[in-house]
Amino acid sequence: MDLKDIRERIDETDDKLIELFCERMDLAAEVAAAKADTGKAVLDKSREREILARIRDAAGDKARYADSLYNALFALSRSYQDTLLARPSRIADEIRAALETPHDVFPQSGTIACQGVEGGYSQVAADRMFPRGNLVYFESFEAVFAAVESGLCQFGVLPIENSSNGSVRPVYDLLLQHGAHIVRSERLFVNHELLVKPGTTLEDIREIRSHEQALGQCSRFIEGLRGKVGIVKSTNTAEAVKEVAESDDAGLAAIGSSRSGELYGLVPLNVPIQNSENNYTRFICISREPAIYAGANRISLILTCRHEPGSLYRVMGKFAALGVNLLKLESYPIIGKDFEFMFFFDLEASVLDDGIVEMLGALERETESLVFLGNYSEM
Repeated sequence: MDLKDIRERIDETDDKLIELFCERMDLAAEVAAAKADTGKAVLDKSREREILARIRDAAGDKARYADSLYNALFALSRSYQDTLLARPSRIADEIRAALETPHDVFPQSGTIACQGVEGGYSQVAADRMFPRGNLVYFESFEAVFAAVESGLCQFGVLPIENSSNGSVRPVYDLLLQHGAHIVRSERLFVNHELLVKPGTTLEDIREIRSHEQALGQCSRFIEGLRGKVGIVKSTNTAEAVKEVAESDDAGLAAIGSSRSGELYGLVPLNVPIQNSENNYTRFICISREPAIYAGANRISLILTCRHEPGSLYRVMGKFAALGVNLLKLESYPIIGKDFEFMFFFDLEASVLDDGIVEMLGALERETESLVFLGNYSEM
């Protein structure tokens, strides 16, 4: 049989497969109706194991491929049943309530909480998000959350992730603790400089100060100075620049932006210090109340899977079944538990897309915990 004949046979087989697939999905809908009457869960692991055992025996030397095919079929079937059942869900109700108040345009003004001082990267990100905003500075990330939670500030702007140094874990912890909602994010190019008092040379430097994220983003340069220069962590890059500028010690240096150097009277030494020249930090905007603005295309979640085989796989299967692109997946150890993890997810999706709200409701029911951080746009 030549290639043309083989392909014709494949087309004929595909016609039969799609007909049987549609029949199987129709039967899945009947299963959903039966489960609606009995209150049974969509996921039935014993039934899936029974089918897989039978299929593996029938598939012979192609068992591993049949196994992959049927796991995909199970994920599609569960996703379809979830959309049909539409069972009660706190997260689904929260999302629908947020959508009842339309937010067509992201605000250009307001009272904005930022961590640090004037000249920091948070200030630059906040100015981009809110061109006419009134910025209020706080000493810590937690104080920013508290200001938003109390209503003192309408919004807060915080760093959440860097392209070369990873997530800002304290911000994720505070998102969990305070129940704040992400309503916008901004991707900011970061160009760190080694800033000193005029006349100070690299050989004069005895101590470098900056925020731990900036120090991490310049770790290779700092490693080359180990044993010669002390490293001091500051609460903010601009705060470090200000501290150096206000000190009488000419041997101090700070890692920060050239703008912060200009603001506080320091000058950059012409030395490359970043691990990567392609260095970006994502900043989020938080609010006390959930709000979904027009154009929202990114969903952030914090999820804890059940501690059992295949639990994360089933979560990923729900995303795959709806064709959702996964932008971020990061694990985070759960303190006090033996090698158990929570997961940070960013999805390229909108709650207005077909099946997304139902999928989130199903995840809430089938996982240990699920926190919906927000559906927002990133600039």
